[in-house]
Amino acid sequence: VQLQASGGGLVQTGGSLRLSCAASGRTFSSLAMGWFRQAPGKEREFVAAISWSGGDTYYADSVKARFTISRDNAKNTVYLQMDSLKLGDTAVYYCAAKSWGVGVELHEYDYWGQGTLVTVSS
Repeated sequence: VQLQASGGGLVQTGGSLRLSCAASGRTFSSLAMGWFRQAPGKEREFVAAISWSGGDTYYADSVKARFTISRDNAKNTVYLQMDSLKLGDTAVYYCAAKSWGVGVELHEYDYWGQGTLVTVSS
């Protein structure tokens, strides 16, 4: 599975961005998808995840009610809508894919994209 993340950029606090992750190489609808992020000097952390059908979603407490994960299986793409962005959201964001059930742990994911940088400024 190849994953290509895009949509990162520079945004002011309180602003919004939508990240996209396009998948290829395997039936997308069979994969659970996740978004993770890594801030400078910190470990990579879970942000959000979505089941293969889109029926189940999970969020880190730090982004709950501000971020929304969704997917379009017809377009082989998963999205992360990020609203009310904070300085602490600055990080490289990675999309990831896994077989079977949705997960919130890094080690559960088999495939990773290259990351897209989100910078939130004051």
